[in-house]
Amino acid sequence: MVQTLPIEQLTLYDLEQQLGLQEIEDSSFFLEWQGDLPDLSRAEQERLARVEAAYANLERRSLLENTVKLAVVAPLLDLAGLFLPPFYVTTEKTVEIIAADDGPTLKGRLDVLVLKDQIWVLVIESKRAEFSLKVGIPQVLGYMMAAPEPSLPRYGLVTNGSSFVFLKLVGQDYARSKEFILDQDEGLARTLQIVKRLTEIVAAA
Repeated sequence: MVQTLPIEQLTLYDLEQQLGLQEIEDSSFFLEWQGDLPDLSRAEQERLARVEAAYANLERRSLLENTVKLAVVAPLLDLAGLFLPPFYVTTEKTVEIIAADDGPTLKGRLDVLVLKDQIWVLVIESKRAEFSLKVGIPQVLGYMMAAPEPSLPRYGLVTNGSSFVFLKLVGQDYARSKEFILDQDEGLARTLQIVKRLTEIVAAA
């Protein structure tokens, strides 16, 4: 009998054993985040600089909880055109998360936005900005696997505000990008470029 687990308790092992999920190591499976990416205009670069400054201010004041979407995620989605047709935003149920592997218990929550049934954005909200992205990856993959049209490529973005990881799922096969850090190696700019590329792909589908 297949055990049903709440979304916040899902692990990659659960998805592998119950739904046949498998990670693809071949880099050619997920080329969308690599290679040539859309250029950013001066206005977009200036907007990203303000996002970085806003995040630094929030982080310094320990006011991250409930602000990651407002300060970081919303500007990214807006700059990529994801609030405009043909895209539309729906939301999945917000769930609570707890992590206590090596140290004090951390509490947070996962908010999931779905854009045109092909792009999922999972936001980890916590008082601790360093809440690992690993907490959210199984959850967003679980949502993506349950979506209609499994033959279409589906894309995910998991972020805690300071770090970003992209996912691609086709059927039961998935791959992830490298992790991008907001204030390292132009991580936020690269993240926006990838979101814009995925937006182009999904809009043309």
